[in-house]
Amino acid sequence: MRQDEKLEFWDRRWKDNNTGWDLHSVSSPIKEYIDSLRDKNIAILIPGCGNAYEAEYLLGAHFSNVTVIDISPTLVNKLKQKFSGKPIRILCGDFFLHNGKYDLILEQTFFCAIDPSARNRYVEKCYELLNARGKIAGVLFGIEFEKEGPPYGGNKAEYEKLFSPKFNLNRLSVCKNSVEPRLDNELFIEFERK
Repeated sequence: MRQDEKLEFWDRRWKDNNTGWDLHSVSSPIKEYIDSLRDKNIAILIPGCGNAYEAEYLLGAHFSNVTVIDISPTLVNKLKQKFSGKPIRILCGDFFLHNGKYDLILEQTFFCAIDPSARNRYVEKCYELLNARGKIAGVLFGIEFEKEGPPYGGNKAEYEKLFSPKFNLNRLSVCKNSVEPRLDNELFIEFERK
């Protein structure tokens, strides 16, 4: 999919409120992970941030260096209103063209939204954006879907092969606290940059 097609596809989803993936709150596995973080000053990026519930939770927990990025101008304008006056950086753009340095990339429904042919690029981009010992943490689907995506599924063996050249796989396990429709279908990851 060309860049302009990708932008139009996702912007149309937000304009039409066609967001079936939206949980309307921070996901339980990510909330639990955020609660385990002690350094409130780490630089955090949330790509394909959607309604940015994770960012909202981070700000409520007094994290001070949060950046969100999404390709949809319609969504980004909503986020700028939602977070007006809050200490957050909101970017409209393509994750794969983004430049910056982060300690943590939070993964929540972005990886499953990109075509599997771009997954190697995702790994490379995360590696590039992360500081030494930086981490990707969050959830990936641990199932294959019957219909053509997005969302696109995957499995543990595939993720191990994909990420292990660039990351230490500290954690890759079935989530036990996912929301009911996703129970036993999500894998929690914590991958540290080599």
